[in-house]
Parts: sequence; structure tokens; C-alpha cells
Amino acid sequence: MRRPRARGWALVLVALAVLLGGAADARAATAAAAPSCPAAVTAPSAIVIEVSTGSIACARDPESRRSIASTTKLMTALLTLERAKLGDSFRTSSYRPAAGESVIGLLPGERMKVRDLLRGLLVYSGNDAAMALAAGVGGSEKNFVRLMNARARQLGLKNTHYENPIGLDAPGNYSSAHDLVRLALVLRTNPVFRQIVDLPQVTLKSGDHPRFFRNRNDLVRDFPWVNGVKTGHTRSAGYVLVGSARRHGVQVVSAVLGTAGVGDRDAQSIALLRAGLGAFQNVTAVKAGAHVPGVAHVPIKYRPGAGLALVAGRTVHTVIPRGQRGQVRLQPFKVPTQVDGPISRGQKLGSFLVLRGGKRVATVPLVAAEAVPAAGFGQRTKAWFTRPLAVLLAFAVLGGTVLLARRRSTRPGRESRREATAA
Repeated sequence: MRRPRARGWALVLVALAVLLGGAADARAATAAAAPSCPAAVTAPSAIVIEVSTGSIACARDPESRRSIASTTKLMTALLTLERAKLGDSFRTSSYRPAAGESVIGLLPGERMKVRDLLRGLLVYSGNDAAMALAAGVGGSEKNFVRLMNARARQLGLKNTHYENPIGLDAPGNYSSAHDLVRLALVLRTNPVFRQIVDLPQVTLKSGDHPRFFRNRNDLVRDFPWVNGVKTGHTRSAGYVLVGSARRHGVQVVSAVLGTAGVGDRDAQSIALLRAGLGAFQNVTAVKAGAHVPGVAHVPIKYRPGAGLALVAGRTVHTVIPRGQRGQVRLQPFKVPTQVDGPISRGQKLGSFLVLRGGKRVATVPLVAAEAVPAAGFGQRTKAWFTRPLAVLLAFAVLGGTVLLARRRSTRPGRESRREATAA
């Protein structure tokens, strides 16, 4: 009687081993897909990606679920930017922070504009600002957290879950390094967000009185090429930073989770950002006015032997892995077989594609390199008579005319017929 039961437990253990092995294989595959990070990066989880391509420059266990502290507020900011107007005023909640929490000093019942609440949230990481936004946008903290999790699912953040809009330690409040940078990419499409997180300091002018704060992200103040994003710290999460930087036309976003201190967090973030910036380069794919390979001169109607040059209508830059210029290719897309005047210089007459690694980066207009006037009557007539079909038709008409004339010349005239009748 015990053998079947033992065999059943053995099957369960095998199934668990397969599941755990599969998860380990998935994590190993992710790690293998990304280059290793610099030796200075020792955080339990870290990643840096290039923004325009989404390419991972380097990563260290980027999919592990970990506490994320105040980087939780990135989702609070996203929902606010999507659902509220910057000029709206929200009444502050009766939030009572614990000792040591970061707050902007809102008083119960005080009203502050959304723009300033966002600045207090992102620049100084104000917990009271987060609660005011949650209540103003979601109606209640509970409903706002529901919206946070729904939005995370919509964005495909599979390793992310929220328990509060602040980032206080809770078993159900976590994310991963990869999910954090993906969320930051979505936020960076909003110019208001980009402007706020790049501020070294801020003055909040609405509310009961002005408030001045310095950015908790020291890197924004210390490095001109760093332009965001958000810090975080709790006992469970350690020191967390989602960073971003731009240099020489390359924009990268990084994340470090679980570092031991502010200095450690900042040093590892700078190492990540430099690694990302060094792994990519911004190149000119095509310049305005340049000839495009595969696009020859296009014949001009009514002007035998004449052709119009079509050139790129604008300049296109793109980011590629450093040293891989061959990834960029220009491909004709819509090219006319013939053009007809009048055509003005710079007029769009077709298009071509800029490809990077086989994927479309841009569709660029093909424009006329010079003006082409309308063809005159003489040109149209001359061109018509140079066509093979027109020549054949002309010969046919001429031949028919000659044949008809000959037939008429061989017929007896009326006088000849009368003379023949009288005889």
C-alpha cells in the first residue's frame, strides 16, 4: 500500500524539479543574452539599456523580484500624468508619516497643484505627495493601488506588483531591474517627466507656502550628462536607483537594486551608465540631399534621354552598437518610373527606408534635386513622334495616303469616260 504513495511523491518531486529547472534555465538564458557588467557593478540586480533600440548593454540577474522602495513612485507618476491635468489642485490627505520618512511637509487639507505634487514626488520623493496624488487620481489609496497593478499588467511588467503608492516595505510590493527600466522608458516619452527628473533642485510654489528641495538623486547634480531618474531606500530594499544619461546622441537607462549605501549605489550606477554609453554610437544614416543607393535618375516625360535626380529629403540619425556601421542600410521603397513637369525643387516624389539590423528605423521622402518646368507643345509633339508606336502609326498613315493617291491616279477621269461613250 505504501509503494504507490511513495511513487506518487516521487512524481511530484520530479515535476517540481522540472519546474524549478525550467525557471533556472529561463533566468540563465536571460543572463546569457546580455553581456556581463563591469566588475564595479556588484549589486544583486542591475541592468542598463539603450533607449531607442531597447538593447541591453549589460545585465546582472535583471529579472529577479526584489523590494524597490521609492522607485514604486514611478508608477504613481505614470498614472498621474495619464489621468490628471498639471493645473489641477488636489487636497492633501491626512497621511501621518513615520519618523525618517521623506516628506514635503504637506498639512492636512492643504491644496497643491498636480505639477508641484509631481515635482515633490520625483525630485524629493515625498511620501505625502504620493498619498495626495493617489487620493486625487484614484479616489482612495486602495483603488489607486488597483490601478497601479492593472497598468503594470498592461505594460507587460510580469515581475512587478504593488501594495502601496509609496514603496513602503510589503511582501507584495516588488519589481525587477528590467521591469523598472521598461517603466522608465514609458515615462520618458512624456516631456514633463523628463524635465522634472532632470532638475537639480525645485521650488514648489503652490500650497500654503513655497517649498525648496534639492534632488535626492545626487548624480543629476554632479554629472551634467545624467538626466534622471529616481532613488529609493528602505531596510528591505537597500539602496535603489533608476538612472538615465545622454551623451553624443545616445540615451541609456539603468537600474541597480539592493546596494549597500548611497555611495555604493551612485558609483555602480555611474559605472553602468558609462558602460551603456560606451557600448553604442549615434551615426548619420543619410544626409539631406544625398543620393540613395539603388535610386538612379528618373526619366522625365516628353524629354527623351533626360533624367531627374531624386535625393534624400531629410537627415536621419540612428543609434547602433559601437563599430557595427554595417547594420544600417538604405532601401528604395516607392520610386516613380517616370516624372512629368512642372516639378519644384525639393518636391516629394517617392520614399526610401532606413533599416537598422533589418528593421525599419525611418521612412524618408525622396525629393527632386532640381526644378523641372512643364513640357511645351513642341517638346510634347517631338516626344510623341520619337515613340516607336507613333513612328509606326505615322508610317502607316503615310503609306495609306500614298496608296490612295496611286489608286486615284490610275482611275479614268470623267472626260475620258464621256469620250468613250460618244464613240
